[in-house]
Amino acid sequence: MSQHVGYNANPGLRWTEALPWVAAGLAFFLLPEYLSLGARILTYILFALSLDLIIGYAGIITLGHAAFFGLGAYVTGIMSAKLGFHDPIVQLLTSGVAAGLLGLATGAIILRMHGLTQLMLTLAIAALCLEVANKATPVTGGADGLSGVVIAPIFGLFPFDMFGKTAYLWCLFILLAGWWLVRRLIYSPFGVSLTGIRENSLRMHAIGAPVDARLRKVYTLSATMAGMAGALLTQTNQFVGLNVLGFEPSGELLVMLILGGVGRLYGAFVGPLVFLVAQDFLAKKFPEYWYFGIGLMLVLVVLFARGGILGLIDGWVARFKGKTA
Repeated sequence: MSQHVGYNANPGLRWTEALPWVAAGLAFFLLPEYLSLGARILTYILFALSLDLIIGYAGIITLGHAAFFGLGAYVTGIMSAKLGFHDPIVQLLTSGVAAGLLGLATGAIILRMHGLTQLMLTLAIAALCLEVANKATPVTGGADGLSGVVIAPIFGLFPFDMFGKTAYLWCLFILLAGWWLVRRLIYSPFGVSLTGIRENSLRMHAIGAPVDARLRKVYTLSATMAGMAGALLTQTNQFVGLNVLGFEPSGELLVMLILGGVGRLYGAFVGPLVFLVAQDFLAKKFPEYWYFGIGLMLVLVVLFARGGILGLIDGWVARFKGKTA
């Protein structure tokens, strides 16, 4: 999965980096009937960015990232439905802090391990969170989910409408902030040290780099972003259920990242878009077999595009430049 990531102290914005944002803006005006799906895609892009930060850049393999996503979703739902806090900004920040604290606590254990042991521990933590949510029925709604979630207008001015316009723009704004933060991070000295840790942690230890501290920091930041993504999901759906926890959302997110390209900033944009659009199309056309289509797509990408869809595009561009040179 590892991808080599170069370091540039001041890489500057390339014109191609504006394409996702231009596309998102055009979608708002040209595809109004798909804004609810669009908000979901933007939410999962933020979720995928948080996962790519630890897998693609720090080399921390996990199958339990949904623990933070689900915690953020439930914190927002509980704040609204049970405690009466309806402000979306307060919900978002509180969910991020709660997920970050869980990441800090669990990271102290997980990051001591390596390989299969680390992988199983992440899965076990997600399973524990799922079981707690399932058993705490008076608070979480259990298997029936938590309904009655009410979201106040953003800044008291922009209510969440039935057409998904406010939700879409809110998710887009938060994603923009998350993307800016991750981009700044990966092109910083801290980001290049993460790449060094991923490639050879023993050598980084030998040169005196604080490997453990940096892994804990990036793991906590990743958990915080995942929790905020979970909060966005609850705010846009105004409902939260057990499906936000456990292995399935973590596995799907990993598939999205592999589809787009691991360790590539914009792989986290391409993967969720392709996966969720394909899922929506296949579920409508072939409701009983849509997983087969997703699986086939993943197999083709792994076989013929080892760097994901972005890797495939890079190969085409290189061939085109070679022919025109």
